[in-house]
Amino acid sequence: MSAGQLASSLRLLADALDRSRLPLDLPGRTVAATLRHDLTAQLNDYLLPRLERLDAPLLAVVGGSTGAGKSTLVNSMIGRTVSRPGVIRPTTRSPVLVHHPDDAHWFGPDRILPGLARSLDAADDTRTLQLVAEASLPQGLAILDAPDIDSVVAENRALAAQLLAAADLWLFVTTAARYADAVPWDYLSAAAERSAAVAVVLQRVPPAAMTEVPAHLGQLMADRGLGDSPLFAVPETVTDAEGLLPDVAVAPIREWLASLAADSQVRASVVLQTLDGAIAAQCRTAPTVAQAVDSQAAAVTQLRADAEGSYREAMRTIGVQTADGSLLRGEVLARWQDFVGTGEFFRAVEQKIGWLRDRLVASLRGEPKQVNDVKLAVESGMEVLIREEGEAAAERTEAAWANDPAGRQLLAASTAELGRASDDFPAQVALAIRNWQADVLELVSGEGSSKKSRARFLALGTNGVGIALMMVVFSTTGGITGAEVGVAGGTAVLAQRVLEAVFGEDAVRRLAKRAKQDLDARVEALLAGELARYEIALDQAGVRAETAEAIRAAVAAVNEARRGDDRLTPPSAAELEAFKGAVRQLSSGPARPAAEEIVEAELVGDEDGDRG
Repeated sequence: MSAGQLASSLRLLADALDRSRLPLDLPGRTVAATLRHDLTAQLNDYLLPRLERLDAPLLAVVGGSTGAGKSTLVNSMIGRTVSRPGVIRPTTRSPVLVHHPDDAHWFGPDRILPGLARSLDAADDTRTLQLVAEASLPQGLAILDAPDIDSVVAENRALAAQLLAAADLWLFVTTAARYADAVPWDYLSAAAERSAAVAVVLQRVPPAAMTEVPAHLGQLMADRGLGDSPLFAVPETVTDAEGLLPDVAVAPIREWLASLAADSQVRASVVLQTLDGAIAAQCRTAPTVAQAVDSQAAAVTQLRADAEGSYREAMRTIGVQTADGSLLRGEVLARWQDFVGTGEFFRAVEQKIGWLRDRLVASLRGEPKQVNDVKLAVESGMEVLIREEGEAAAERTEAAWANDPAGRQLLAASTAELGRASDDFPAQVALAIRNWQADVLELVSGEGSSKKSRARFLALGTNGVGIALMMVVFSTTGGITGAEVGVAGGTAVLAQRVLEAVFGEDAVRRLAKRAKQDLDARVEALLAGELARYEIALDQAGVRAETAEAIRAAVAAVNEARRGDDRLTPPSAAELEAFKGAVRQLSSGPARPAAEEIVEAELVGDEDGDRG
């Protein structure tokens, strides 16, 4: 498989990682967000530009702790001051990249580290890369002086990590007094895990400790997977008037770097070692981001289910109470009684059903005020029911979300008052009920226009028949108790009998069913509008569930490309499973080329010491 196919797969991974979002403050989110940022940065800053031009100069990034002497080392290897040492700390300044003049085109803004602006002058800006052309530096080699990895300035620490992730070779600088510090070893361990090419420079070693201290550091490196990495020991000495170390103290390091640059095969081997390890690390760790996206999506799904469940319960309650006789009580029942006759009239319902039907038919003629009173009573009763259930649904949803960390975050971030119904909900409810009543009147009017029922319909009037149909819709008696049961039951029976006399039994059932369906649809629309407020809050969170699978698919594509590229270490069985969501740590990385164990650079020559 070609480098182009590998690069294409890595671009898919970069795009999937870039599109993923982890906005919800869930357990593990901070770690995953940092990992996502680091993976994306390395893809864009190093892997993709480097794969595009494998013949570009070897980039050695000099990194280390505060006060380790990184800039002094770089200046001393060059032979003049190219990077200003930070005398007063914390110091914020641009990183310095030193290159041969003929290699300048390799370090344009569209090459390595494209997110950093380019400048030929020193600047106090962590987003600018200062380029310094130096003819004494071998062509094919560039040295980048990075900020302190343990700087108290967060921008410096972040930039140091970004630059080290973009290195073909890490030249890690520490001192005899601080080589066991935790922060440097965090970086070195990370380098070992992803098989990066690393060399360590141990500075300010007391002459009496030139045997003991480097040997101890070498053992620590071996214990942490860096046994094959070169270790240079620079004795404690004084600098000259320009702040440079004696040439003999840094010559072995400079010569070793020059030897890497001079041999194209060796240089390519170092680049491929770091590329191979970095790509493998991407494939091992990117599924962790996918899992974090899954967790975010699961949280959103649960919150959505909580909201939908609350409003589904409101819809169920309203649907039941507008069909079980619950509305045939109180004011509605009283106004209906006023409309069709006296209370004594209703108490005679069981004994005088035929007479009552005749009386009802007579009563349904005209009397606009009484018809309107019933309509208003129905409207008021339904309004109370729907508004109460809308408020209850909002309260249930808020309570459920408040018990969830992600829900609490969304409640706090929302500009809407999600613990109660929206401000315009009452007006929308009133309008929906009035429109339903108008549709009921239109429904019975259309049915009454047939020749068969026209005469009886005209005798009763549209309003009277419409009110009777509403009573039938609210027909069952399951929701009321006591004396109201018989009265409300009789109300429903009488209304149905009158309608059957006008339209026929089948038509009444059809009309009642259609009116109820229309009512349910209007209520559902009302509650859907209220539920939409929670959907908006969830959508505004910005979780993109589909990016989890996109990340896994991209990892699978990269692993497939690694299998087909004989320059790279093929993925293990564990890595091939990683894209499915089971992230595993590999026990070992790719094989490394042998290198010097310890190279001592001293003021007084060491006849037995090796010079790399």
